[in-house]
Amino acid sequence: MNAALLLIISIVVLFCGYVFYGRWLAKQWGVDPSKTTPAHEMEDGIDYVPAKTPVLMGHHFSSIAGAGPINGPIQAAIFGWVPVLLWVLIGGIFFGGVHDYGALFASIRHQGQSIGEVIEDAMGSFAKKIFIVFGYLTLLLVVAAFASIVASTFGSTSSTGEALADAALAAHEQTAMISLLFILLAIVFGFMVYRKNVPIGIASVIGVAGIVGIVALGMNWHPVSIPYNAWMWILAVYILIASVTPVWILLQPRDYLSSFLLYFMIAVALIAIIGATLAGQGNLAIPAFSGFKITETNGLFATGNLFPALFVTIACGAISGFHSLVSSGTTSKQIDNEANAKPVAYGSMLIECVVAVISLCAVGFVWNTVSGDAEALAASGLTSPTAVFAGGVSQMIGAFAGADSPLVNITYSMFVLAVSVFCLTSLDTATRLARYMFQEFWLAPDETVKDVTGGKKILCNPYFATVVTVVLGVGLGMTGYAKIWPLFGAANQLLAAVGLLAVCTWLGKVGRNNKMFYVPMVFMLIVTITSLIQTIMAKVKALSGGALAGADAGWAAVQGILAAILVVLAVVLAIYSFTNLAKQGKSQEKSA
Repeated sequence: MNAALLLIISIVVLFCGYVFYGRWLAKQWGVDPSKTTPAHEMEDGIDYVPAKTPVLMGHHFSSIAGAGPINGPIQAAIFGWVPVLLWVLIGGIFFGGVHDYGALFASIRHQGQSIGEVIEDAMGSFAKKIFIVFGYLTLLLVVAAFASIVASTFGSTSSTGEALADAALAAHEQTAMISLLFILLAIVFGFMVYRKNVPIGIASVIGVAGIVGIVALGMNWHPVSIPYNAWMWILAVYILIASVTPVWILLQPRDYLSSFLLYFMIAVALIAIIGATLAGQGNLAIPAFSGFKITETNGLFATGNLFPALFVTIACGAISGFHSLVSSGTTSKQIDNEANAKPVAYGSMLIECVVAVISLCAVGFVWNTVSGDAEALAASGLTSPTAVFAGGVSQMIGAFAGADSPLVNITYSMFVLAVSVFCLTSLDTATRLARYMFQEFWLAPDETVKDVTGGKKILCNPYFATVVTVVLGVGLGMTGYAKIWPLFGAANQLLAAVGLLAVCTWLGKVGRNNKMFYVPMVFMLIVTITSLIQTIMAKVKALSGGALAGADAGWAAVQGILAAILVVLAVVLAIYSFTNLAKQGKSQEKSA
């Protein structure tokens, strides 16, 4: 398959989905641009702050992107490009886009509060408590996984303490330095826009120039060399501060500026794919379909049956539960107008699908290099999805610019930097969201954080909630990314199913069309519960057979127990939701 043709067709399909299906969804749900949004109604200068649409879209896009649309499609490519592409396009338009848009709209109509509040409105306070526990556990896995990824990208050692080769060490030091300078640039940008009222256009030009400057500086001056474990502690302090800082100081400006890196990454990838095609090297070496079951890989790709492995592995490239927490956690508190929910939520999801297709093209271009055994993979250096993504696009650049062109190395470094920036963005956004959920858990119906007294006042304190989250999340992250990610993938997709359940039930309660949620929510429930049950069975088999011992056995037990808890919580919420939907159906029949 030709990569350029595949990408162009995908962009056209996604654009049509945004224009036509997105417009239809807005009409069915009753999106009303004349309504006052929570950002204006409850403006407090900390969490509720109206944001210009480009700034908010930058925050939302950067927060949901992370490593998901890159890791997932590359790991799932072992099944072939056809199933991956079909799920990205169908899943993005009819599953992920509906999920993200619906979650944001529902939260806007609930004073910018989380999906937990939507569930309380539709299903009662007990269901809300269950969801908050479920969501909080998933967010702890997000914090753990992304902290480990960022520390691995910055650190002078691996997560196991091994020293890095000189080339890898220099790349990590460069990435760390540029990322630190990026944070300082974002603070300056926020001060310019929100305190000096510099027009967003002028500030954006200055910001982009600043990005170019810090990249040039960081590539040539990177004195910071810190091991993995030390970076984990530094990141713990950073997210502790970042998640309680007013959003205009860091979150909004940093995410807006980081979105330019993502736009740059997409633009360069488009040039690379089209350029490689014109140079006669645009055909993907990846098979169209490899079979329904993959039992052996070299450690880079997924294993298991196509169902459910494909749908759990691709995650953010098609649908992700984390997106509903971002939509209903930070984005809904900053949106200026209900009409902006479509480009911010639905549009960002479909752009993420474009990134997923680019990732598929990247792994297809280097397929002959990465599809060998473990030794051949290690020799190539493309041993992680991030390296495959950056390596694939940079080699496409080399196809028409020349393999020895400095553009190849520059592209590789910029792409690794972009991925690390988005992981860092997702990390402190997830911490802030977990803080919201921890506080909400202790509140009675119609009670706010300002109303509580006694012991609940401590539990609802934002600093206390953040410290608990950081300690638990970073503590889990110390065990390493590889042990966290498999469980996060299934938990994240199950959270998507729960988010679909919540919005579907609420829309039914307020008398709006919710039938577009039926197939996505049932399908995602079946997929994710099947995957988690497989995980539980595999852990029980490994433990009972004596295949694991010591710390490995303990971690396997934790994974199995956590998977079981997530399944039980999801089933209970599903029962609540389907019961309420049945009652709504009977009420409508009586009314008719």
